[in-house]
Amino acid sequence: MKTPMKTAPIATSSTTTRLSRRGTARVVGILFVVQMVAAMFGTSLIQAFVDGNPDRAPMTVGVALMSMSGVAVVGIGLLMYPVLKQVNPTIAVWYPILRVVECLVSAACGVYLLAASEVVPNHLLWVYIPTGIGGIILCYLLFIGRLVPAPIALLGLVGYASLTIGVPLDLLGVLDMSAGAGMLLLVPGGIFELVFLPTWLIAQGFRPLPAATAPSSTAVARAHEPFANSR
Repeated sequence: MKTPMKTAPIATSSTTTRLSRRGTARVVGILFVVQMVAAMFGTSLIQAFVDGNPDRAPMTVGVALMSMSGVAVVGIGLLMYPVLKQVNPTIAVWYPILRVVECLVSAACGVYLLAASEVVPNHLLWVYIPTGIGGIILCYLLFIGRLVPAPIALLGLVGYASLTIGVPLDLLGVLDMSAGAGMLLLVPGGIFELVFLPTWLIAQGFRPLPAATAPSSTAVARAHEPFANSR
């Protein structure tokens, strides 16, 4: 005689998943703010040394802050991967990879600065490359997965695309992304990372995946049916 299938574990699992996604969204939002603030202060301290400040202590603090930013960046990549892979696992896997590359490039530039007391030429541009490409992947998946409001995802796409396009233009001498009008290319991405995305993630979390992407409760129930019938 078949016993009635129990659905309570499925509901509990669904609730746990929602709570897990909510917690992930909050941590990612906080990490975005941490990495941005650490990077801004770290960059300013390093730039002061480059501009002629002979004191190595602030420069060392700047490198430490950039390292903190890099660790936060890797954390964002690792935490976001389980969420993004539900939208497109083939594309999503590149996001944490590029965030790790970004951290390694930044760390290598920091070590060189500490050892040689001079910066790697165009060091920020080399960091911007994985940042921009990874950001485009992130925002594309946020957009098609409807994980955040479309205007936020589109702002990120514009920001990261501007950053990515600005790198070769800077290397060719067309503009300077560290001064003047060239800095405008950093504004959309900066606002996205420091204000709009973290505010939404901390306050609202990720939106549920569309029905076409998210596993349906019927499919989950059918997956449990053989176990229920065997009892």
